Amino acid sequence: MPELTAAELLELDRRHVWHPYGPMPGRQEPLVVESASGVRLRLADGSGVPGGGKEPRGPGASAGPGASAGPGASAGPGDPAGPRELIDGMSSWWSAIHGYNHPVLNEAAREQLGRMSHVMFGGLTHEPAVRLAKLLVDMSPEGLEHVFLADSGSVSVEVAVKMCLQYWRSLGRPGKQRLLTWRGGYHGDTWQPMSVCDPEGGMHDLWTGVLHRQVFADPPPAEYDEAYAEQLRSLIERYADELAAVIVEPVVQGAGGMRFHSPAYLRVLREACDAHDVLLVFDEIATGFGRTGALFAAEHAAVTPDVMCVGKALTGGYLTMAATLCTARVADGISRGEVPVLAHGPTFMGNPLAAAVACASIELLLGQDWPAEVKRIESGLRDGLSAASDLPGVKDVRVLGAIGVVQLDHAVDMEAATAAAVREGVWLRPFRDLIYTMPPYVTGDADLARIARAVCAAAREG
Repeated sequence: MPELTAAELLELDRRHVWHPYGPMPGRQEPLVVESASGVRLRLADGSGVPGGGKEPRGPGASAGPGASAGPGASAGPGDPAGPRELIDGMSSWWSAIHGYNHPVLNEAAREQLGRMSHVMFGGLTHEPAVRLAKLLVDMSPEGLEHVFLADSGSVSVEVAVKMCLQYWRSLGRPGKQRLLTWRGGYHGDTWQPMSVCDPEGGMHDLWTGVLHRQVFADPPPAEYDEAYAEQLRSLIERYADELAAVIVEPVVQGAGGMRFHSPAYLRVLREACDAHDVLLVFDEIATGFGRTGALFAAEHAAVTPDVMCVGKALTGGYLTMAATLCTARVADGISRGEVPVLAHGPTFMGNPLAAAVACASIELLLGQDWPAEVKRIESGLRDGLSAASDLPGVKDVRVLGAIGVVQLDHAVDMEAATAAAVREGVWLRPFRDLIYTMPPYVTGDADLARIARAVCAAAREG
């Protein structure tokens, strides 16, 4: 196929490519990214910028004096051509923690390509997967000793649920097959994960009555509330004979609402699960690898789950890979069953190329003062997003680690909000009533300030 112009790409995209959470054919024209480096996405010439020539609405909507975004980052709010580079405020859905085109990760990929890009994992093993498993065990909460490598975050949750169900079957208690979680959560788009996403406010209510019926507590309050803690204890006690596991996103609920909650609830869950013989699963796909200010959010409560899922930032945003970690108790229980194996084996399980890059990404993270960088981002977001509190229609502003959230009192006008951010030279992806950012850890202070201005502009316009 000959090289295509941006217009030709967009036409083919509209006709053939089904984008996430979108109709077919698409109704909104995506931006065409031709390359990425550092924290910037370079747009193809001729790529349509939403609202490119539209003047910002309201006082103070433009970036203002001294708001340089670096060379070539933006053509300016009033330029009908729009910006040609965008600062990525999303880390490509929270995965590209080191930014793009990183020399260390590039070299890891190149070196592994020279050896082998893939080999089946059934009956074979290789150094990148073994090294990755050891790194994950060493950095994870104490007691998580076994690693199952998966394709994606959703699949890691599927594997976690399968582990828990098979554990109880192996122990002669097949009736323990339900899951308990709290409302407001999100665990992925495949089958079992959909069943523990928020059943009403989530994206999967279409499947009510088809998905397995799980047990739901109310959403966790931001601050510790003993009455809510008692609700959790009571539900676990009431359904203990049916429950295989409790599964939650620790400290931060991601795509279900970007809400933060007290780590003390994790200790309540651990104690109640231990008391009533229920397994505990933490979904750290979004929170893992430093995003909340701890390597894993479980560390905020000094709690070890029986099973933990990781993904997203595992490979630094380079390749799809996830992992499900479990304790010796869970692995030994499955191994003692009538079927002593975990019957799951993706074709690309343990992919050497992805594993090699994941090792490089983890070593890059641990080899620097990442807590200081996350704290710096947290401070910059607190300062920069404070102005959003005074905007009409803003319900809440909250920041934790390298996560900044502006919640509106109405559904976001996604097209208007995205256009406002793009005019500021920033890529954001609002949803529901939320405009948020989870920038790469390498984002500099000037770019961080620009991201904050873009969030405020999107809140004003959306």
